[in-house]
Amino acid sequence: MASIFFVITIGLVFGLVAALMAFLITYGEYSRHFMAKSRALKISLETAFVMLGVFIIITIIVALFMSR
Repeated sequence: MASIFFVITIGLVFGLVAALMAFLITYGEYSRHFMAKSRALKISLETAFVMLGVFIIITIIVALFMSR
């Protein structure tokens, strides 16, 4: 049971890091090449939330498989 909490904790930490990196990369590219800063900020936040959601889903799946 402790390993499940460990997997979830590690997944959330790396998920937050991945979301931050996705935000920074997306914002940098969109603001430099394509559009106004406010639109780039909105798209970058959406990308970061999607990335965080993906990591949370993957973490839950891994935790479920490890618990068997």
